[in-house]
Amino acid sequence: MVFLYLMSLYKEFRNIVYKRMGKWSYCVKWFCPPLSTLYIHCNDIGGGLLIQHGFSTIITAQKIGNNVKIFQQVTIGYKGDKLPVIGNNVEICCGAKVLGGIYVGDNAVIGANAVVVKDVSAKAVMVGVPAKQIR
Repeated sequence: MVFLYLMSLYKEFRNIVYKRMGKWSYCVKWFCPPLSTLYIHCNDIGGGLLIQHGFSTIITAQKIGNNVKIFQQVTIGYKGDKLPVIGNNVEICCGAKVLGGIYVGDNAVIGANAVVVKDVSAKAVMVGVPAKQIR
């Protein structure tokens, strides 16, 4: 019942389910359409991914760990031909950009509108443009 509830109300949840279903998602997309402004291009996604208000969000990562929270208007993507790796229990806040072949460590927080182009250590809090560690 919980699955049906989530599928009926949360388009972001649908996007994640359809990504995990692969080509079989075409069988149900017509019935429960996904959020058209949320793009997920990552084949290695851990459990517990939460996308809150996925409006205008692009996720193109090499790997996403477990229990990652991503908010609206986030861009995770290429710089050249390299993709970021997101660790476990990471929170990426509204409007943040995570670009290039960097590693975001476990339990890190990327603040709102931060632009991250360098590796982030575990348990770090990153804010600003370009992002700097404040904790």
